[in-house]
Amino acid sequence: MNTHSPSTTDTEQPVCIAVDWGTSRFRAHLVGAGGRLLGDVASDDGMSRVEAGGFEAVLTRMCASWLTHHPGLPVLMGGMVGSRNGWREVPYVACPAGLEAIAAGMTWFEIAGGTRVAIVPGLVVDAAAADVMRGEETQILGCGFDDAVVVLPGTHSKWAVVRAGRIEGFRTFMTGEVFGLLTRQSVLRLLREPPLDGEAGRAAFRVGLAAALAGGGILDRAFHARAGVLTGRLAPQDVEPYVSGLLIGAEIGEAMRLAPTDLPIVLVAEGIVAENYREAIETAGGRVTPVDPERAFVDGLLRIAHHAREAADVRDRRVP
Repeated sequence: MNTHSPSTTDTEQPVCIAVDWGTSRFRAHLVGAGGRLLGDVASDDGMSRVEAGGFEAVLTRMCASWLTHHPGLPVLMGGMVGSRNGWREVPYVACPAGLEAIAAGMTWFEIAGGTRVAIVPGLVVDAAAADVMRGEETQILGCGFDDAVVVLPGTHSKWAVVRAGRIEGFRTFMTGEVFGLLTRQSVLRLLREPPLDGEAGRAAFRVGLAAALAGGGILDRAFHARAGVLTGRLAPQDVEPYVSGLLIGAEIGEAMRLAPTDLPIVLVAEGIVAENYREAIETAGGRVTPVDPERAFVDGLLRIAHHAREAADVRDRRVP
């Protein structure tokens, strides 16, 4: 478990706890006025590891000091915690959807001690090729762009089209999951070795990226990772970066072909993932604006909660 809880002053009183609860990780932030991050806690208590009925115990254990010192502080949550296997299933909101629809779809409930908890709904594209997301919608609304193609890399990467602040639709690419399957469970695992850091690893990444962007399918090109080692064209340390470049290149080639060309590309990522996607998109002819994913998530939660509160105020004023 990782924790970081700076002390708060009278001018930095918290306004809420923001929780990003995914499949494999739990991360919470103590948020002050204006979205200032006053502290954070994180652990591997992801949705997939929490037993039925155990979500409240995890939340109260992880955020115990905040809940004790700031009674009545609301908890805002997004991610897989609202899925069918999460704490409470929150129905998807259909695209196109903006702040109003997403805020209206939030589920509110109360836990021990009177703490109010809210879970943000996910989104669904109900078309011939249906698609869903949970958690990314919050980052999209918090990335600071009302008109953009927003790219969110991950186990299941998302490419969303946003116009006038509304998420019109999106596509999912199983890039991260397929990478794990190929490098950990396929025949490629027999020859791979830990990749090298620095330019040596990036060179192999670029070989895979070029192979993907050259066109054709990736099923035969993926096997080149094995054949390349056997023929001496690739080192065992090149297998993972080559496959990474190949899969990211395939994702970007398809996604950019389908994405509107009149919108800027916003990349919600950090670290090596951000660097890989930035290079791949620019190699394919695009330009990206990077956005910090943690900041986008918190800002998105605050925008959704603020809109829900405003809507409630309006309803209350209309009551005779």
